[in-house]
Amino acid sequence: MDSPPPHGPAEPRPRHRDRHGRGMRGPVTPPQVPLAASRAEAFSDLVQDSVERLERRWPQLADVDFLVMDVPYVTEDTVPLGSSAPAGRDSPARVVIYRRPVEIRAKNREERALLVHEVVVEQVAELLGLSPESVDPRYGQE
Repeated sequence: MDSPPPHGPAEPRPRHRDRHGRGMRGPVTPPQVPLAASRAEAFSDLVQDSVERLERRWPQLADVDFLVMDVPYVTEDTVPLGSSAPAGRDSPARVVIYRRPVEIRAKNREERALLVHEVVVEQVAELLGLSPESVDPRYGQE
């Protein structure tokens, strides 16, 4: 009599159809459509666009880390939209933009883009010790 096959780890079979026989589900939208990006990714893109716009005028910003965080750690009554920290011995200069407070204050994508740029300009100005108007001459005009 033949012995039963050894009980080793069974390889999972590839699924060709779901349990209802409809086939594999794909993404709802193709990746090149703006709906495919999450709100956090879209916000990060706005910050990156603003940073690239400023780096053309201020090449020294290439050494600054620009970060996006969802919410700030709040210790006071007001909620900041961004923060900056100068370079230390072991860390580069850093600018942080807080996504949720900015999104709450903007009504649509255009307002959000303008507010993100204003916050980035204000934080860069604070980091460089300049006025926001000297960092970006179009600050406050758009």
